[in-house]
Amino acid sequence: MRVRFLSSNERKIAETRAILDGTSVEVIPVLRHLHEIQDPDLDHLVREKCVQAFRLIGRPVFVEHTGLYIEALNGFPGGLTRIFWETLGPERVATLFGGEDKRATARTRIGYCDGCAIRQFEGEVAGTIAPEPRGAAEGEWDSVFIPDGGTETFAEMGERKNTLSMRRAALEAFVAHLEGGSP
Repeated sequence: MRVRFLSSNERKIAETRAILDGTSVEVIPVLRHLHEIQDPDLDHLVREKCVQAFRLIGRPVFVEHTGLYIEALNGFPGGLTRIFWETLGPERVATLFGGEDKRATARTRIGYCDGCAIRQFEGEVAGTIAPEPRGAAEGEWDSVFIPDGGTETFAEMGERKNTLSMRRAALEAFVAHLEGGSP
């Protein structure tokens, strides 16, 4: 089954394709930028991205949003992660949140619109904020997020991240839906 993935982030497209390699789903990338509303309500944010994507290409399509939820900030920035990250950067995030109260959750939400309905699928990984950025910075906050049970940041893991990431969990739920295994 072929399905379109609309994103302006080539790294997310590559990770998605790698994760879905060997499944029944072939990803057709649509490299386009969407105007992303700034909303802490992840359901609303992903729904709006889905509607926008479907209007742009007029075919079934999926989008995704990944955010970091910092416990010391009551789950902020969540859906507002991009602005937060661009404002603070890896060093400041690690300095501010890599101390004693460093728990965080990485969450991915996939939105799929087939023209009739929008369905959403979620995956999450609990972890901590590293005391300093480690690994390549191209994955935004990947350089400061350490999943529970590990010692490396997602950035240090490289492609191994795909075996346990929140994106993988969300994509697995999405594939199960496409194959008829979930409502």
